Amino acid sequence: MSQERQQTQGEQATPAARRRAHELIDCLPDAQISALVGLLNTIVDPVAAALRDAPDDDEPITEEEERAVAESREWFKHNPGVPFEQVVAELGFTMDQVRGSKGD
Repeated sequence: MSQERQQTQGEQATPAARRRAHELIDCLPDAQISALVGLLNTIVDPVAAALRDAPDDDEPITEEEERAVAESREWFKHNPGVPFEQVVAELGFTMDQVRGSKGD
């Protein structure tokens, strides 16, 4: 396992290690490719994988929540919504800050 040793996080893969990874993938039966793709997706973007795999919200909606939603829908039938940009400005932020830009 000298050349094929596991790499520590942040260490760059050598071209030979990348070629070997491709060779190993090419040896897999089709049934295992989707499992490997899932694993690779989790490694590359663990947050997206966690969100994808999170259980559905199965908490029942309460009567209070149902009433609040009905009141909100009724209000929007007779009133315009507030643009998001306006809410952001009223809270003292800029759209760049909301988008994560370094425009502090």
